[in-house]
Amino acid sequence: MNALKTENSIPSDMPDGGHAQQEVRCAVRFPLTLPVLLATSEGVIPAVSQNISASGVLFSLDHSLPPGQDIRFSLRMPGEVLGTSHDVLVQCSGRVVRCSLSQSQYHAAATIDEYQFAEQ
Repeated sequence: MNALKTENSIPSDMPDGGHAQQEVRCAVRFPLTLPVLLATSEGVIPAVSQNISASGVLFSLDHSLPPGQDIRFSLRMPGEVLGTSHDVLVQCSGRVVRCSLSQSQYHAAATIDEYQFAEQ
């Protein structure tokens, strides 16, 4: 699943019929700041989630990750966010779709291609 898709659209307020790109979200994003360890082919990298959806996640980290890099990670989702009486561990696998430097932190967006709820 891709977290972001783009499509060409013609806004009604553009008299010349010009094209503009519009971002379309596939899933609602939740602003959750959770510590996470990213398992990559180059080792384990500490990161912090910035927002999470059913199809993707945005991480802040100290290292750059190349687009296309496969990653594995687990997230301990707070029970109050999920509406459950306890936290839930979710094991995920996906891939980096983009990474950029903002001030002194890298921001890596990744898809969540597969996930499973771990036994508690």
